[in-house]
Amino acid sequence: MSLTSLFTFLTPKDRTFFPLFKQDTDNLIAMGKVLCDLVATDNAGEREHLVEEIDRLEGVGDEITHNIYVELSRAFITPFDREDVHALAAAIDDIADYIQGAAARMKLYHIKNFPSAITKLAHHVRDGISEISSAIELLMDIKNHKKIGESLVRVHSLENAADAVFNEAVEHLFLHETNAIELIKMKELLSTLETATDRCEDVANVIESIIIKYS
Repeated sequence: MSLTSLFTFLTPKDRTFFPLFKQDTDNLIAMGKVLCDLVATDNAGEREHLVEEIDRLEGVGDEITHNIYVELSRAFITPFDREDVHALAAAIDDIADYIQGAAARMKLYHIKNFPSAITKLAHHVRDGISEISSAIELLMDIKNHKKIGESLVRVHSLENAADAVFNEAVEHLFLHETNAIELIKMKELLSTLETATDRCEDVANVIESIIIKYS
């Protein structure tokens, strides 16, 4: 199948999958914003509300993912290979899971003060989601093929930056944190946020695979 044929499927004829993917990425964008709000506040009540909002949004994402799988089981024609539709939906869902996981740890561990590394990682997650959303929307138009690649490159760069933040923060923890319990708490939170950026890169890899396959 040629790349032109692929994008023929992605234009108005596809009234099922791309609207669902748009809902999914819009939901992720909302989760990324709430995550950044969460690490920016020191108000206990506001934090509780924001954690609950992340939980709610993760549930919304689960429902959208389920709907994609249901439509995939019913559809005779899909915009690209079935395994790629499934992989893209699953990879998007993984990002939401790790954002929720980070928020849950903030609550369960009663973390009161977030170091700058936590804020930086949250912002990298949010920015990675934004690039993913742009790339998926651009998939609908072959003329934007170059721009899709540019967004994916930025996702990879954000993941690399997150790795650097994580490594520096962990090194600082082991050098300066004398309370073993606090060290474990913070290392787990850092790891969960860094893994969320890895999952953003996984989505980028799925999109790259689709583009390569049909080019």
